[in-house]
Amino acid sequence: MNYMENHFDKRLDPTKLVPGSKSVVSLLYSYFPSKTIENENGFKIARYAYGEDYHVVIKDKLYALIEILRKDIGDFDGRVFVDSAPVMERQWAQRSGLGWLGKNSLLLNQTMGSYFFLAELIIDLELEPDAPVSDRCGTCSACIDACPTDAIVQPGVVDSNKCISHLTIELKEAIPTEFSGRMENWIFGCDICQEVCPWNRFSKQHQEPRFEPKGEWPDFTEREWSELTEEVFSKNFGKSAVMRTGYPGLQRNIRMVADSPE
Repeated sequence: MNYMENHFDKRLDPTKLVPGSKSVVSLLYSYFPSKTIENENGFKIARYAYGEDYHVVIKDKLYALIEILRKDIGDFDGRVFVDSAPVMERQWAQRSGLGWLGKNSLLLNQTMGSYFFLAELIIDLELEPDAPVSDRCGTCSACIDACPTDAIVQPGVVDSNKCISHLTIELKEAIPTEFSGRMENWIFGCDICQEVCPWNRFSKQHQEPRFEPKGEWPDFTEREWSELTEEVFSKNFGKSAVMRTGYPGLQRNIRMVADSPE
């Protein structure tokens, strides 16, 4: 994705993001739901977008954590990040021992799988670093084999132009016709490479009320999806990450899936 090239120097050097910083603290927060939502017509939304936008929820928690730490250890300076700045989240999390990068390019954790958000505190405290953990994917190729668009072109490398998550969220133009019949009913994001990952048998169910689905969309019929108005879209997804694709984008995705051959 082209935007990854922006501010590359800041991705490599956190001190260019936070002058005077000395440590990156990486954190995980589960979003694994108690129940997978699949409408009667099979339309699917990635689990991370079931509830309120994670950027808002996690940042609220990080600010609260900062205040707790300041009361406990004294004042310090820094910033919080949740997928909102040029921070190499997975790489920092890997270096801090929170997991390893799987063949689907996601961070995998031995006791939590991969259904979690990443967040960082970049602060001016000198901390003793944790050590990385070893790769535990071994010879498993479940994620590569399961991807319906062949987006995982080699272990750890994903071609975003083929990834269903990219096609349904980041792409602003029409989805190329070559993907017709290959979307597996995903209308926002995709969890396939996580669903088949053996490590996700250890996924921890979240305890965050704000991540619970809001609105009536979990019970939408195929007709309600196809007749979705902008008002209904805003009512159901106004605080959700689904807003990222926008009303026209979700309409496009629905049409793509609905019109795909069986």
